Amino acid sequence: MSRMHRIDPELTHRLTRRGMLGVAAGATAAALLGAAATPAAATETATAAAGRGRPVLPPGRLGIQLYSLRDKVSTLGFAPVFAELEKYGYDEVEFAGYTQGSAGPITLAQLKRLARNHGLNPIGSHVGYYSDDPNAYTFAQNLTKVLDDAQALGLKHIGTASGPFRYGSTVDAWKRAAEEFNTYGAAAKARGMKFYQHNHSDEFGFATDNPKVRLYDVLLAETDPDLVFLEMDIFWAYAGQFRFSKRPDGTPAPFEPLDYVLKQPHRYPLFHVKDGVSDPSNQFGYRMVDVGDGDIDYQRFISAVTRLRGERLAHHWQTEHDQPTESFTFARRSSEYLHSLREKC
Repeated sequence: MSRMHRIDPELTHRLTRRGMLGVAAGATAAALLGAAATPAAATETATAAAGRGRPVLPPGRLGIQLYSLRDKVSTLGFAPVFAELEKYGYDEVEFAGYTQGSAGPITLAQLKRLARNHGLNPIGSHVGYYSDDPNAYTFAQNLTKVLDDAQALGLKHIGTASGPFRYGSTVDAWKRAAEEFNTYGAAAKARGMKFYQHNHSDEFGFATDNPKVRLYDVLLAETDPDLVFLEMDIFWAYAGQFRFSKRPDGTPAPFEPLDYVLKQPHRYPLFHVKDGVSDPSNQFGYRMVDVGDGDIDYQRFISAVTRLRGERLAHHWQTEHDQPTESFTFARRSSEYLHSLREKC
């Protein structure tokens, strides 16, 4: 069960702001929904959100991508970082490498034990897709070693944050990459794991040889749904919506990231919960901020997925920020915000 013990004093202000802002379905950018509330109304909003209704966040399913805490891991080591995450109410961790410059050497067995001692379930890890170096720690170059390590940690998911651009951006190039993903997925499945790919925004662009075809659709169509899974980075998916809702010739090509999940929920066991403030002057349409400080409507998004029949506990929600101002503060405030969300009556 998710463990949450205290509420940030800033949460009232943040909940009030989030009550005014949200990402509309199918929209390219977030819209302002209301006027500023009075202090009394803000307190009432926070109390209602924290106290009534079923929690939006399923129990035991809040994780964090440790890339967000790489500065703390490199200076303090994993033990103090895991201790903080336990205090903040996290249930799971997703690795971005198994050392991250950690202060002092650590074995995989020690890392697994340390996570479990702090009530944290190692849920997945990001590994490179390919490299020109034959000895590189990637799926293409060292698949057996990658899977050996994941199995030693007890991971149920092992994936890559690399896009399927190894052979280019044509339809055939992505079909070729998809076949390799199928191979990795079959090898992972044989060991009781799921192989997954984590998106950025470029995956939602169009094939260079057929601008009517969205590359992400090629990936979905050409990978075996029983072997290859997706970790939707929700921030980057909405950035993709901002960038690629028109084809290169200017004709409309709108899409809603949530629709991909609702159509095939079983393909999305993992999510990255990352927030952004709408900023059309930014090339990605958003400026990344702590979860709860931005305009992505996570109450709507998470609720829509977990309300599907049989899906409430089928997904894992990992907070992330690529460049947090203060990484422990990001982890704490993001957890508090997500735990505060309640289903709308």
